[in-house]
Amino acid sequence: MGKNYVDIENDRGETLRYRKHVNGRGLIAHGAKVHPTAVVELGAYVEPGVQIAAGAHIGRGVWVEADAVIGPNVDIAPHAYVGSGAAIGAGSKIGVRTHVGSGARVAIGSLIGDDITIADGDSIATDKRGLHLAA
Repeated sequence: MGKNYVDIENDRGETLRYRKHVNGRGLIAHGAKVHPTAVVELGAYVEPGVQIAAGAHIGRGVWVEADAVIGPNVDIAPHAYVGSGAAIGAGSKIGVRTHVGSGARVAIGSLIGDDITIADGDSIATDKRGLHLAA
């Protein structure tokens, strides 16, 4: 039987230990909290301090940086990036290759399309069709 963890060296020469999540086999860093009903697909990385709520789905190749918060039933499509300290509201959908900047906020139920960039610190809200709502 294979081991359930992987050690990876970061840019600063520090070794971080990641465990394989039971639902999807994505890599979860020590110190991250992922609800048991969440799915973190193979090839996804979840960094320390991240919180992922019940029913969330993190696609293949997604990178969730430190201290980000992913709400319940959020769906993040493959190869997206969620910056450090970002927050994704419950029921939101994040498209393929979308970049959510550090400290950015995505409102509850928002639909963010493919290949979108949300700048660091921005707040965004859309309706169920992906049309931007007035702030």
